[in-house]
Amino acid sequence: MTMDMRIREAVDEFGQSDTLVGQSPHVCGAPPVEAELAQLGITKSLFNLYMAAAELGEAPIAEVAARAGMVRTTAYHALQRLEEEGLVDIQDREGKRIVVAEDPRKFLERGKARLQAIEALVPQMRSVYNRIKGKPQIRFFEGEEGIRTVLWESLTMTGTPKILRGYLSMHELEQTPGLDEVERFLNERVQRGIELKVIRSRHRDVAPIWPTSRAEKRELRYAPDGMEISMTTLIFDNCVSLISSRNENYGLIIESEEFATMQCGLFDTVWSVCVASPRAELG
Repeated sequence: MTMDMRIREAVDEFGQSDTLVGQSPHVCGAPPVEAELAQLGITKSLFNLYMAAAELGEAPIAEVAARAGMVRTTAYHALQRLEEEGLVDIQDREGKRIVVAEDPRKFLERGKARLQAIEALVPQMRSVYNRIKGKPQIRFFEGEEGIRTVLWESLTMTGTPKILRGYLSMHELEQTPGLDEVERFLNERVQRGIELKVIRSRHRDVAPIWPTSRAEKRELRYAPDGMEISMTTLIFDNCVSLISSRNENYGLIIESEEFATMQCGLFDTVWSVCVASPRAELG
């Protein structure tokens, strides 16, 4: 091995360069997707190595490395990374290590699994993060998409028992984000085992929908006459979420243990003087 090759090998192994020693003509003509793959942690050299493995189907590590224009030791470490991502399978056959290219859809499946794991962890991580910071956090979301974000974030609650308290302004919700979106939200809430205690105003209701229902884990009460509910408010964990009308078109999430505790107490006080749904609506 020449000194030049030794230097290049050392640089590659320490991740200080992504330059290939050489490339096969076919690999050089691969689709320009490097930028997109880089965002997923797949570098150009990893992409070229996968393409070489895919072209060969099944081949020894040395042959795949040569096809991609990489030195063998560098290719070996890179192939281990591809194997972790589910893009290749390295098998031992008769004393040789054989690289088998996998369907790239496996990479997509692993990505979905990672996303699900992250989504499950984020609420717990945020809870710890906010406790450490020790001060309220206020997040503002503009427009219809922002309102949907605020609405759905209430389903990330981690506290027990899982009870979501809410003032629902039905007239405003009908306009933004729309009753179909709210219906999907309510169905997902049931799937996640979250109970809903909701207060609505009779004169702002748009239809006799979403009554008290044991099956749907929902208890509805109507606010006393004269009490105006013009904004939707959701109280969960250490958060209070506010959803405006279409006129102002925004959503707001306040993360504060003290503020959420106070709002929870106020809700329970109002709840005690509200009118329960007729028993005929129980299901």
